[in-house]
Amino acid sequence: MRVRHFLVGVLALVVPRLALAGCAPIAWNMPHVMLAGTAPDAPLDGLRIRFLGHASFLIETPQGVRAVTDYNGVNVPDDPPDIATMNHAHSTHYTDHPDPRIKYVLHGWRDDGKPAQIDLMYRDMHVSNLPTNIRDWQGGTEYYGNSIFLFESAGLCVAHLSHLHHLLTDRDLAVLGHIDVVMAPVDGAYTMSHQDMAKVLDELQPRVVLPMHYFTRDVLDQFLALVRDRYVVRESPTPTAVVSHKNLPAHPEIWILP
Repeated sequence: MRVRHFLVGVLALVVPRLALAGCAPIAWNMPHVMLAGTAPDAPLDGLRIRFLGHASFLIETPQGVRAVTDYNGVNVPDDPPDIATMNHAHSTHYTDHPDPRIKYVLHGWRDDGKPAQIDLMYRDMHVSNLPTNIRDWQGGTEYYGNSIFLFESAGLCVAHLSHLHHLLTDRDLAVLGHIDVVMAPVDGAYTMSHQDMAKVLDELQPRVVLPMHYFTRDVLDQFLALVRDRYVVRESPTPTAVVSHKNLPAHPEIWILP
């Protein structure tokens, strides 16, 4: 881990512009993640995260900022979020007709083929991105067609991998920086193989992994069987969890939110 932190520091000097998208290092040695309590209206000292389905999560900050990942117009909360992020590998990860009440609609791609650059601060949430590539419908590569979105708030950094189709480079890892929570596609085919996704997670070293984009329980179980020696696996009875900086798990965990 010390080697990786040194590498991150060196590469951050080499790629200062992109490094602004990453998350800053914070302390790791905390006890465990807690499920959302029975009093959902209690003040937050961390992030409330709710799995909406497919690749969409609702992230809520202590100041009430609400962001939805891979907003597709279907897996959405009852009330519109303040921020919606999108990717366009498939139509289930974006919509051309988002709720007009959403303040910020952030695309993880650009129509001109150049890398998207997101740097949004809204109240107590900072949103940035790392552009990645995707396979196109002809079997080639669409450069910068996806983004890993980063959400920073309450002393935490959450990374949403969306439709990541390739392994990360050392430069990518340097840009991303310290990650606490990763929302990871574990379908094993449409994005990446289970083996490659496990490698990505090993390199990111998150404390919490939230699986998504797996379609059937059998597919999820195959991924869990591959990584169970590295993670404590916890099944939540509800689709919501609260994560705070002071109760991050001491060892990496996978949280399965229904």
